[in-house]
Amino acid sequence: MRICIADYSGHPFQVQLSRELARRGHDLLHLYFSEFQTPKGRLQCEASDPATLQIEAISLGRPFAKYELLKRRGQEIEVGVLFTKRIARHRPGIVIACNLPLDALNAVRKWCVGASCPFIFWQQDIYSRAIEDILTEKFGLLGRMVGRHYHRLERRAARDSAAVVVIAEDFRGILEREFGIAADKIHVIENWAPLDEIVPRAKTNPWSVANGFAECDIVLYTGTLGMKHNPGQILELAKSLQGRNRTRLVVISEGPAADWLKQSAEKADISTLQVLPFQPFEIYSDVLASANVLISILEPEAGVFSVPSKVLSYLCSARPIVLSAPQENLASKIINDNAAGLAVPAGDTPAFIRAVHALLDAPDRAAQCARNGRSYAERTFDIVSIGDRFEKIISRAVGAR
Repeated sequence: MRICIADYSGHPFQVQLSRELARRGHDLLHLYFSEFQTPKGRLQCEASDPATLQIEAISLGRPFAKYELLKRRGQEIEVGVLFTKRIARHRPGIVIACNLPLDALNAVRKWCVGASCPFIFWQQDIYSRAIEDILTEKFGLLGRMVGRHYHRLERRAARDSAAVVVIAEDFRGILEREFGIAADKIHVIENWAPLDEIVPRAKTNPWSVANGFAECDIVLYTGTLGMKHNPGQILELAKSLQGRNRTRLVVISEGPAADWLKQSAEKADISTLQVLPFQPFEIYSDVLASANVLISILEPEAGVFSVPSKVLSYLCSARPIVLSAPQENLASKIINDNAAGLAVPAGDTPAFIRAVHALLDAPDRAAQCARNGRSYAERTFDIVSIGDRFEKIISRAVGAR
């Protein structure tokens, strides 16, 4: 089968799926957008990869205007055209679209419909809801109208797809009620992280030694800081750690929120906080291993529909996690149900700070949380069984055509 996975972000687990499907003999083209500012996975073909795998970047050839709404929309439309042109040259039997902005997704959808090529909408979020909330807050009624336009685009993508793969059961009700999607067309496959690529390592490792973290207690945040995050929570945590001489709060991220954190810490003379740029995926296991506690945050508005992929990577690393997120969010449920750390309500900064200090002060408890998290990952993130599930959905989608 000729398959194209149009993966906008280039995160680690999507390209792992491409490798698994190519290993099974499928002719697999994995596309990602190179200028999108986010942590990325192993996006180069390696000697161990099957000859049936191609990994290619889609590039604008210039920086992506992530934080300029009008300019960003124009670039996302352009990116959609570039994805579509490359897909057309590949002539796939099916397309799997993941993480694409709705304007880019619409371009891919139109091509698939016109070419009678089935496509699978691998839906990571209810994107139109997030867009409508953000634009309504900024522009009032006009923003709500624009949000309704994107709701129609997302609904059309779901309706025209041969199958919709969602990351949590909570999506079902929205897709059935608001998008009119038949229940048998919706498939739930929870996100995962590449278990054999993010592995437990010793705290003292080349990366932690090179950065002076091996002898410190490290609280670590790594990943995107965007509209679903409140960097002020991280700043308040850094302030609370000032009295702990051996403790550092390390943030690995890029963009305006990361810049704001760095500038705010310097202005307030908060010596505990250090901001670093995104690190190469090849050393990601060492980066995570440097931590005594790993942290993540989501705003209350994120609800049940956004599962931070960083938390899934954290679980693989065998380090305890503190998450500030809605309690109904799947990531919160995973942490609480498996005792992999502490999940506190979104926006409750005092509870977030107390949870981090509690794990720093109880290393035995933290170590048990770390073991529990890795055990959950080993039980759940089996790429062979995940590949089986995707392969069945692909076969059914192609057969239905």
